[in-house]
Amino acid sequence: MNYKFDGSNLFFTSDTHFYHGNIIRFCNRPFKNVEMMNETIISNWNNTVGQDGIVFHLGDFCLGGSAEWSKILDRLNGKIYLIMGNHDLKNIRQGYINRFEHVAMQMHIEVGKQKIYLNHYPFLCFDGGYKDVWQLFGHVHTRQNNTGIDAARLQYLYPTQYDVGVDNNNFTPVSFEQVKRIITKQIEKGGQ
Repeated sequence: MNYKFDGSNLFFTSDTHFYHGNIIRFCNRPFKNVEMMNETIISNWNNTVGQDGIVFHLGDFCLGGSAEWSKILDRLNGKIYLIMGNHDLKNIRQGYINRFEHVAMQMHIEVGKQKIYLNHYPFLCFDGGYKDVWQLFGHVHTRQNNTGIDAARLQYLYPTQYDVGVDNNNFTPVSFEQVKRIITKQIEKGGQ
């Protein structure tokens, strides 16, 4: 199924991990506690995305049950498409699914002539990866001085791949235009 979008009001994010206390320690997030983390991410989101914005969230949205999910969803601007991450699967039966525009394991979208493959995980091989298809992903929590379990593998990414996760983007959704600038720069540099 192919979805076409206008790039002017389109945003991407991932790995918000709302209500996940341990993620602060795991990823050295600069927050004292989960409330501070939630509030910062919600406020960055709403300062970036308007009511009519479209956000692709590439997984690991929130921990907890439908009460936690609903509390967060009630406060976020925009229409949200959820590409499920490993943490979301446990929660899928809790009745929040209809709060999203669409929920999928992966999506192929087009913005103008640009084809984009969305998945929670970075792929070494994906359809169009050798040509001009972008892949946006999360999961690996790219960050400065990244010592995470996946850090060494990330050197193999294509210049057309980008981690839209909050750890890699100041805890803020990135716009299509920002992603386009970043990927264009990566391609000019020839990869890394």
